[in-house]
Amino acid sequence: MKKVNVALIRLLQFVVFVVFIFSVIVYFGAMVLLPLDAIALLIKLMGVFGLHGFIGALIAIPAVGYLCFIVYKTPGLCKMIVDTGVDLVKIGKLKVEAFNEVADAIKA
Repeated sequence: MKKVNVALIRLLQFVVFVVFIFSVIVYFGAMVLLPLDAIALLIKLMGVFGLHGFIGALIAIPAVGYLCFIVYKTPGLCKMIVDTGVDLVKIGKLKVEAFNEVADAIKA
C-alpha cells in the first residue's frame, strides 16, 4: 500500500510541476506576444481607416516600439515584471520539492 501512496504522490508532484511550467511559459510568452499583438491590432485599425497594411505597419511598429520604450524607461517596472516571473519559478520549485517530504514520510 505504501508503494501505491508514493506513486500517487509522485503523480501529483508531476501534475504540479507541469502546471507551474505551463504558468511560467504563459507568463513570459505573454510578455513577448503583447507588443506583437498590439502591432497587429494597430495595422488592422489603420486598415479600417483606409491605409494599406504596409503603410499601417510602417506607422504601427514605431508606435508600439515607442510604447515599449516608455515601459522600459519607467523606473522599476521592468524589474518588477521579471521579478514576478522569477518568483513564480521559485514558488513552483518549492511546491514541487514539498512533495518529496510527504513521500519520505510515507516511505518511513
